[in-house]
Amino acid sequence: MKFRLSKKSILKGLEGRLGENDYLEPLEHLIESFKNESRLNLAGNLGVRHQLINRLKVRAQLHDFIDDKNLPEPANPIFVMGLPRSGTTFLFDLLSCDEQYRSPLFWEITRPFPLVEKGSKEAKKRIKQTNRELSLARKFIPNLLGMHHIHAEMPEECSLINTMNVRSFIFMCMANSPSYEKFLKTCDFSDTFMWHKRFLQALETQEKPEKWLLKDPSHISHTPELVSTYPGAKFIHIHRNPVKSIGSLSSLTMSVRSGLSNHADPHEIGAAVLDFWQYAIEKSISDRSEHLTSEQIIDIDYRDFIKNPLEQIKQIYQHFNFELSQSTLDQMQVYIDNQSKEGYKPHHYALEDFGLDEDKVQEAFSNYNRIHNF
Repeated sequence: MKFRLSKKSILKGLEGRLGENDYLEPLEHLIESFKNESRLNLAGNLGVRHQLINRLKVRAQLHDFIDDKNLPEPANPIFVMGLPRSGTTFLFDLLSCDEQYRSPLFWEITRPFPLVEKGSKEAKKRIKQTNRELSLARKFIPNLLGMHHIHAEMPEECSLINTMNVRSFIFMCMANSPSYEKFLKTCDFSDTFMWHKRFLQALETQEKPEKWLLKDPSHISHTPELVSTYPGAKFIHIHRNPVKSIGSLSSLTMSVRSGLSNHADPHEIGAAVLDFWQYAIEKSISDRSEHLTSEQIIDIDYRDFIKNPLEQIKQIYQHFNFELSQSTLDQMQVYIDNQSKEGYKPHHYALEDFGLDEDKVQEAFSNYNRIHNF
């Protein structure tokens, strides 16, 4: 099935309300890529339509909210980053146990305006609406829950915030889109993080946290833009053997695309995932030496983190000179204990299914492996 949306139909009713024109170039790349390369099915067409219109509608609402306002700088953020499927979510969720941090929740990103108080009748209504949408998504992508647990009231990644600027690897996960992926791999994200910052500023008009806790795997290739937008930011980079990360992400991408497209070729997916994240990690290695000091970033080995999560948490807090209370440690331990009791389906995959093997992945990430002893 051809991708049926046009730029005109997506932007209908939003003209003049979207602020700067930084969304136009990525939107054109995405539409053309989905039209000519993706072969979306009916669910994919509806899903992409909903995603694009919803995210640009939120952008318009954000622009209306901040227009003519001189909002103060947001609280300094802490960014959890690393290759996809490398333990970033577990680390992120564990840090979320600390009450001094604040992360945007899934429902707040998808349905933020008009701003409402947490626990209010309207907030509960939006949470229910969001969970209904997630339940529908799981019907088309039945393996999603076992690979990436999502709930309306859970902290969510910046990749969903960044869809307001139509620069997000969420879109490349949805369907085959090589020309959009090529654009996304090398484009500048300065405008993306301008809107990202505006979104945090809007949320802060209700309550300013001590620190923002944020996450997105693709942050590894956008250090210059992040530091420019958030000079006081801190970074936690968790490292895992790329063989595990690339295989797991290829499997996740295959599951998502199979539900939304008639063109989910596993070998194409494996090649695209390897190429995109090899570029990202090489750029990360280059950028951090130029843009970050040792005081701004700490490296965590996935193997050490899984073996003793709380010991690594203590090292993170010590490195940044953050206060870590016994109460927070106790809450983190409860979270770890509860995680071990969750009955999620195991995530099975093999590199060979995606035209890859261990030697090929290790060779692609040879510089990274040498640095981190993988």
